[in-house]
Parts: sequence; C-alpha cells; structure tokens
Amino acid sequence: MQLLDGKACAATIKSEVAAETVRLAGARKPTLALVRVGEDPASKVYVAAKAKACEECGIESRNVHLPDDSSEARVLGVLRDFNDDPSVDGILLQLPLPRQIDADRAIATISPDKDVDGFHPENLGRLAAGTPRFVPCTPLGIRELLLRNGIETAGANAVVLGRSVIVGKPMALLLSQKGPGGDATVTMCHSRSRDLASYTRRADIVIAAMGVPQFVKGDMVKDGAVVVDVGINRVEDTSPKGYHLVGDVDFDAVAPRTSFITPVPGGVGPMTVAMLMSNTLVAFRIRTGQ
Repeated sequence: MQLLDGKACAATIKSEVAAETVRLAGARKPTLALVRVGEDPASKVYVAAKAKACEECGIESRNVHLPDDSSEARVLGVLRDFNDDPSVDGILLQLPLPRQIDADRAIATISPDKDVDGFHPENLGRLAAGTPRFVPCTPLGIRELLLRNGIETAGANAVVLGRSVIVGKPMALLLSQKGPGGDATVTMCHSRSRDLASYTRRADIVIAAMGVPQFVKGDMVKDGAVVVDVGINRVEDTSPKGYHLVGDVDFDAVAPRTSFITPVPGGVGPMTVAMLMSNTLVAFRIRTGQ
C-alpha cells in the first residue's frame, strides 16, 4: 500500500504555476476574485487557504466578504462587477451560500470564461461534450494525482460513489474521456444504487465522494485497488478540539487491501486548491492570449 500524497503533489503543482506566472509576467499578475457570503466557519478557512495559495503562486487575490443577510441582488451585483472588470481573470464564489441566495442562479451569473471553479452550466456542458475549458477543481486534482503517480486509467474499471456536479459527475466524465487520465470504464453509484458493494468489489479504481463518514469498508474493495477518498467529515470526540476528521473511507480497514490510497486530510483537499491556481493561470492565459 502506498499513500497518494496530495499535499506533496499540490506543492509541486503550485511551484509550477508560480514559475509560469513569473515567465508570463507583464503589465499585471493573474488575478482571482474570492467572494464569500456569511460566516460559515469552514468557508472562512477554505477562502483563507485559497488566498494563501494565490500568494504562493504569484497570483493576486481580491477578497470580498459580504454579510450573512446580504440580498441575492447584492451578491449577483458583486459577481457582475467582477465579470466586467478586465483586470480580473477568475471568480470563485465560495459555497455554501445563505438560504436567501439561489446558488444555481449565482453560479450561472459568473462569466463562463472567468468560472475557474468549473461549475457554470456552460463549462459543465463543454466537459460533457469533450471540449473542456474549466474543469471542477476536485475531479481535476484527482486526475492529476493519478497521472503523477503513474496509475493507469485506460481500460480500468472505475467506480465513482456520488453524483454531485462538484465531484461525482465531472469525475465520471473525466475518467471516461479519451487520452491521459481517461479511457476508463466508469460506473457512477449513488444513494439509490442497489447492492452498491457489488460494483466497488470489481473496481480497479474507487472514488468515494458521498459525504458519509467511513462508508467504504474493507470488504467493499478488492485487493490491489486504488482508492481516492474525497470525503472530509467531522466526528466528535473527547480531544481538545472536540472532533477529528475522517473521510468517506474506513481507512484502517481499507488501506491494507489497496495498492494506493489517499489520506484524510492531506489527500484530495490540497489538490483542489492547487488546481484552482492552475485554472486561474489558464484563465489569465486565455484572456491575455499567451
């Protein structure tokens, strides 16, 4: 069993982005607008991590934090202002949003050529059509983690657990596309799948993104499988913090059976941030014709 070290891989990618940012340096830096609404504690941590990554990569970040009671009109107005700002290359709207704001409408308001999160319907459609512009960062990071660790996907039987537009659906599309990191035979399972374990036991690659703590047990994977755990769940305990983090995979039970497995934390999470930096650089290159 080998760990898929997302932290180390992400550091390499950010170094590559930083070097490319220096090479392309001109009148301005690549610029990412980070929009957060409300006081969700996790969102605050995530946005801070993304701002720090921008600094590490030589990318300028513009942070806007709106109060929890902001109207939808105000949020959409901020997004439209960034759409119209020629010095902004990418826009990230941190989810979740307060109840009064329609997340789908907000995401659709972001200009598709600045949607570095890859959630805009146009970008998801381009991915489905096989002509991607921006791919959601978590699936993109997983593909990069597989590629950089020499894990062959061509002809592999891959099972994706979860069907969200953030991870599950784009992950299935990426794995099934032609070319490096693709050409897999993909099954997408979800909460209504019958006898789900019968699919995972046949899989060469299992991507767990259901949001259920330690859902995947040892008897659900075959020997030598590659397991990627997207989940990050808080479980209460008696430690000073009052909780510890676990994934969607029962790591202790599953790891001994695998050839490769991601840890939680330190697996997929850092890769998501690294690919956001990569997507921002791509947006900058598109907008500046470089």
